[in-house]
Amino acid sequence: MNEQTTKLIEELQFKTSRAGGKGGQHVNKVSSKVMLIWNVDASSIFTDEQKTLLKERLANRINKEGELLLDSSSDRSQIKNKEIVIERFLNILDDALKVDKPRIPTKIPKSKIIARLDRKKMQSDKKADRRWRHE
Repeated sequence: MNEQTTKLIEELQFKTSRAGGKGGQHVNKVSSKVMLIWNVDASSIFTDEQKTLLKERLANRINKEGELLLDSSSDRSQIKNKEIVIERFLNILDDALKVDKPRIPTKIPKSKIIARLDRKKMQSDKKADRRWRHE
């Protein structure tokens, strides 16, 4: 992990709660579900442009208070769930901050345009030959 990632992880808040699922009697005693909370606006790591981009791309994941919420309850261990949710968080941020390359439309070759027009002309002639003419 680099220094930036370490600072980002320090900004995160975690809440734990009891998770359902496998675990038997043990599941009722241990808080293994981990919820990650990160406030986009309060982050000191990202620039204003990056924050705007994150809010735009993660709009369906961010609540009204401007917090990104993620949770994990897939493992019985709280520590493992915390690692899973941090990894998911970092992947989501990486995907959201990727800059899309602009699409450059390809130019249609002249030969293709001519071939299409020839096909249209042949189809037109074929249909014209089917028409009844009074002579």
